[in-house]
Amino acid sequence: MLLSLAQWLQSISPEFGFFRVFQYLTFRAVMAALTALLIGLLAGPFVIRRLISLKIGQPIRQYAMQTHLSKSGTPTMGGVLILLAIGISTLLWFDLSNRFVWIVLIVTLGFGAIGWADDWRKVVLKDPEGMRSREKYLWQSLIGLLAALYLVFSISESSNLRVLELFFSWVQSGFDVNLPPKAGLLVPFVKEISYPLGVFGFVILTYLVIVGSSNAVNLTDGLDGLAIMPVVMVGSALGVFAYVTGSSVYSKYLFFPHIPGSGELLIFCSAMAGAGLAFLWFNTHPAQVFMGDVGALALGAALGTIAVIVRQEIVLAIMGGIFVVEALSVMMQVTWFKYTKKRYGEGRRILKMAPLHHHFEKSGWKETQVVVRFWIITMLLCLIGLSTLKLR
Repeated sequence: MLLSLAQWLQSISPEFGFFRVFQYLTFRAVMAALTALLIGLLAGPFVIRRLISLKIGQPIRQYAMQTHLSKSGTPTMGGVLILLAIGISTLLWFDLSNRFVWIVLIVTLGFGAIGWADDWRKVVLKDPEGMRSREKYLWQSLIGLLAALYLVFSISESSNLRVLELFFSWVQSGFDVNLPPKAGLLVPFVKEISYPLGVFGFVILTYLVIVGSSNAVNLTDGLDGLAIMPVVMVGSALGVFAYVTGSSVYSKYLFFPHIPGSGELLIFCSAMAGAGLAFLWFNTHPAQVFMGDVGALALGAALGTIAVIVRQEIVLAIMGGIFVVEALSVMMQVTWFKYTKKRYGEGRRILKMAPLHHHFEKSGWKETQVVVRFWIITMLLCLIGLSTLKLR
């Protein structure tokens, strides 16, 4: 929005030439981060008071960690603060004509709406189960598949008109269209290797990445500050990849596919980093507010969508290794428990408690130890992911 305003002011008078600074992506990225940070810090106390007045307190299940029972009643659904800061900051600083930022915003807000409905049923309607799993996955799948169908053609083309033309060509050809190499699966640490996926392969992979990363972040969000800082670090790293793929010069030099328009995603990533740090101010131990599903589902879906656009699905799995391991720990625990219960008549567990962060708590680690150590691991994984920029 501010970019369009600056361009209009320059066009009507040469005296406003200093507004050319708004054309620089890096300047707008820094300002987006600062804007989101300030919005989050200033609006945070009001949002927390509002959540308290609405009696939107986090229910703690009886089988949870005993040390967590004291957190019962802490306001949740604080993810609204994050989405508010991201949305306002992004709209202010990105190029409104950029289709990639719009699709990321739509997916983020869509998954946030699902999380809102889930949280609302839990804390306001007092339904301990919230939104049923089938209903939740139905809506997640619908948004994920629609986003995948758009992205499979938009990455290949440079405008929405060409996207529409390619879609109709795909339908008329009997669903058989060859996508360019940049729409294939890129392998990190290898130069110019891209495995062709085809339209259906791309759609399936994109769906799994978006829905999977959304739920993985949601499962990680179980301790004060545990999920938000890795989201900030992984999102910031993805912003670097977006900047590279959006530049014809840097992408050619580093052997990355050039995806016109993807550079604007740096604005969204910067806003997400600023909003995340502002939320961490209130979410650090002992937390004044929890993000809830409205924040965790939305942020995870945003990371997945950005990774797909910049063609770094495998790198996302590396940098977001904490999210991956947390999700796998739940899957393994549930699968093994059901299998042993069916075979032996008694369910057995692999971990002391799932997700993985609770296992370490049961093993004697303090909550702050688990959180900070997971942050350190994520930082190392992000550095490994960023090293793929040059080590190819």
